[in-house]
Amino acid sequence: WLLQQQVVTITMWKQVPSLTLGSNGVKIPMLGLGTWKSKPGEVAAAVASALACGYRHIDAAFLYGNEKEVGQGIKEKIADGTVKREEIFVTSKLWNCFHSTNQVLVNLKKSLENLGLEYLDLYLIHWPTGFQENGLDGVYYPKDASGKTLYSNIDYLETWTMMEKAQEMGLVKAIGVSNFNKSQLERLLAVARIPPVNNQFESHPYLINKKLIQFCQSKNVSVTAYSPLGSPDRPWAKPSDPQLTEEPKIKAIANKYGKTPAQVIIRFQIQRNVIVIPKSVTKSRIEENINIWDFKLNDGDMSTIESFDCHGRVCHSSEVSDHPLYPFNDEY
Repeated sequence: WLLQQQVVTITMWKQVPSLTLGSNGVKIPMLGLGTWKSKPGEVAAAVASALACGYRHIDAAFLYGNEKEVGQGIKEKIADGTVKREEIFVTSKLWNCFHSTNQVLVNLKKSLENLGLEYLDLYLIHWPTGFQENGLDGVYYPKDASGKTLYSNIDYLETWTMMEKAQEMGLVKAIGVSNFNKSQLERLLAVARIPPVNNQFESHPYLINKKLIQFCQSKNVSVTAYSPLGSPDRPWAKPSDPQLTEEPKIKAIANKYGKTPAQVIIRFQIQRNVIVIPKSVTKSRIEENINIWDFKLNDGDMSTIESFDCHGRVCHSSEVSDHPLYPFNDEY
């Protein structure tokens, strides 16, 4: 049974296509496990399950507060011989309280310590918006007496110089950004010595983000879609909010291929050449989400899914919308 399980795992891993990041040859698997909202006590087992069934891409972040457990899941599957470190692509993200040049490496090294790793495969600036810097004191959203978030005036161009240094030091293999709009990415590309190779942002059928995806890809910046299923378990969701996996037209497409709505939505992103990182802590769902390589959506299916676009952003961070570098005031 163990031999059979190993063969299945290897086969599934080999099926997951990769994209090459920029010009440095680093390859990122197009499907990964997201860990935002995965609770300590659950996420280590989720990561272990993902690696056991063929995932080779794990997406993490300092702010999620669960990097130690993510690292435990990775360590477990390396220790039992399921996978080698060099076969796993691990992403983490620099939080807003560490944007100054003397704090970037502090936050990066803390993430490496949490994860139990010597290097990251990809490190992203989580948001272009800098906050007042007292992050390692455990205050990641510093606020004044009235409850308003305290900002810093640090420009992400300054932050980027240390991201470049981190790559040159070998602490990370590739660097990129997250939640950057077109203008912000364009501005960074104009001055970067090492260009960003990835922009991770929200994308799902309610928020196609087609223009930003096309712009990034035209600049040789790969795209990772977070919340690809619309993040139905987000803490601020209302019972009346629509659910992508319950949409009749998406369910009809799923029935046609003998797949689930979630598998159809994930496949939709893959066919747009977009990396996708669905989150789950349920073993059966984790296995289901990677089982998408035996069918292909036709043009009509793709158009039907695109027709749900209503600019339905669910991760808007509107509480900091007055930040000078808030990314979602622009069209895209």
